Amino acid sequence: MNYILFGDQTRNNLLPFTFTRPISDIRVGIRTIREKWENALNTKISSLTENYLNEKYPIVKKEDNILINGRFLPDQKLLKEIHELKPNQTLVVDETIIALRLKAKDIDTFDFDSSEAVSPLITSSKPTSINNLWDIFVLNKKAISDDFLALTKDKKSKDIPSSVQVTKPENVFIEEGAKVENIIINASEGHVFIAKGAHIMDGSIIRGPVAICEGATVKSGAKIYGNTTIGPYSKVAGEITDSVFFGYSNKAHDGFLGHSVIGEWCNLGANTTTSNLKNNYETVRIWNYNENSFIETGLQFCGTFMGDHSKCGINTMFNTGTVVGVSANIFGTGLMRNFIPSFTWGSASGFTDFELDKATKLAEKVYKRRNKEFDKLDENILKSIYNQTFNYRKD
Repeated sequence: MNYILFGDQTRNNLLPFTFTRPISDIRVGIRTIREKWENALNTKISSLTENYLNEKYPIVKKEDNILINGRFLPDQKLLKEIHELKPNQTLVVDETIIALRLKAKDIDTFDFDSSEAVSPLITSSKPTSINNLWDIFVLNKKAISDDFLALTKDKKSKDIPSSVQVTKPENVFIEEGAKVENIIINASEGHVFIAKGAHIMDGSIIRGPVAICEGATVKSGAKIYGNTTIGPYSKVAGEITDSVFFGYSNKAHDGFLGHSVIGEWCNLGANTTTSNLKNNYETVRIWNYNENSFIETGLQFCGTFMGDHSKCGINTMFNTGTVVGVSANIFGTGLMRNFIPSFTWGSASGFTDFELDKATKLAEKVYKRRNKEFDKLDENILKSIYNQTFNYRKD
């Protein structure tokens, strides 16, 4: 069977992260949603996504295909129902398509935002899905636990070094090739997963559930609290809680980050601090691209959402519930505005256009520092996002 992950109208609720990736490539827990499905189905899975992302994320069609909504996370009951789908049958929950089985010739014409086109089958499971930006950190605790159990099944952890002070070591898994030394790990309230190539330096304190992904670095004296994921090849320091780094991003100095999501190729300058709680303790509103306005999260704790390639200078202060677009360059004193559009350059006193050629040259330099190539596909994606977001900068 050929499997394809598709996106629906929820994509707009998950901007700016879905400007640069399909929904299924969002990281929650230890792995991305795509990686969870590939592990569960034991096969590689392609994507049906926006036209401008197709070259980087090409779809693979075969005669018989099962398409799965990329915002849903796999579970055993859901997997069983998906395997039982008959041709032209759709698995739905509350009129939302979870999965369907289609011939290749029918994929291009199918309306994935409607469950009325083919015979619906109501799921008996209670599937978990990412519907809004804040779901990424809200669901991260359970996702870390689920991924931990899946990734460590029938495997043995590397021995915990004698210099590491650990509480409840049975909840800790260290892959071969990870380097941990002279640190404190408290796994009494959740699992701690440390992947191969990760380096946790002296004096760091890790309180689970926490995932330190492949090649990530936790610098000396860092305090990493629960429900936090440090994505692959990211570098972090300071104080972090209830947050997710997708990968290849840095917060390499002191400062606080809480209830936040940081995309790829971002950099937070020294002493950057996010507010995750309003002074009046009211619930937080954040910018929503679908509504083109601020919406209620219902959360008392909500920090910063930063799209790929964005940067901020030293001592940057982010307001509660701030959404930063793609390739923004932020600096200066004072609390930043709650919505910073893509490709903007400036501070609390005002922003100007961050020209596309300058943004792409900066991305090339950042990729090169990690021995990666910023290729034409990446450049074309940024160009498309630049054009899509023009009106936000115009305002």
